[in-house]
Amino acid sequence: MKKRIFSIVAILAISLTSVVAQKSIRLGYIDMEYILENVPEYQEATQQLENRVQEWKAEAETRMRKVKEMRNSLDNERALLTKELIEEREEEISYMEQQALEYQQNRFGPNGDYIIQKKQLVRPIQDQVFSAVQQIAENRNLDFVFDRTADIGMIYADQQYDVSELVLRTIKRTANREQLESKEEITEMEKAEERTPEQEDAITERERLVEERKNEREAYIEEKKRERDSIKAARQKEFEERRQKILAERERKRDSILKAREKKNDTIN
Repeated sequence: MKKRIFSIVAILAISLTSVVAQKSIRLGYIDMEYILENVPEYQEATQQLENRVQEWKAEAETRMRKVKEMRNSLDNERALLTKELIEEREEEISYMEQQALEYQQNRFGPNGDYIIQKKQLVRPIQDQVFSAVQQIAENRNLDFVFDRTADIGMIYADQQYDVSELVLRTIKRTANREQLESKEEITEMEKAEERTPEQEDAITERERLVEERKNEREAYIEEKKRERDSIKAARQKEFEERRQKILAERERKRDSILKAREKKNDTIN
């Protein structure tokens, strides 16, 4: 899989190089170290960090020196101490040494305070630099801007040279091709692979419009169905109300007749 992806990227890179060769490419570069050295705010913050670093170093050296003094003292007194006291002193020295090493790690390790604060110190200046680079690149029509002091190198690239989406499409097509079985499916896939990104975008847009119209039709049909159901429910309710009214009227008349008959019978008796 990795070899396949590499091959795809290589082919796309060659294709991009061919396209780029037909156009004059404008490049620019910056020296981030030079910029940082000439930003007063950065220099002031750097000095403050350096002062803290010196304090951390002094504290780390003091702790390690304390451990060394304790070890030397134990070596000098070892012959006069019992086994239990020697073990107790060694445990204390081991603990102090561990604390000293942890302090150094917390201050100067890969995730220590120095690295964290250094990044926090540089980040605002880097954001300003990247913003300025983008503005300058757009004003001067630069296609790429590099930082000659950075490992990554490129810090700005014109969007038209971004082939990330094309790489994804090619990878997906390659994966889909391996799953095809019928001749018709393979032929259709080959046609799709020959399409340019612009043609692919146009097809995608058409498919989106078709799907959108389909959703609109389904929504319209659903709305009409709800209206019909609502009308039907209203009519059913109206019918039930009339039915109950008629039944109630019949019941009232029946009760009235019965009462009249009872009254007549009472009069005769």
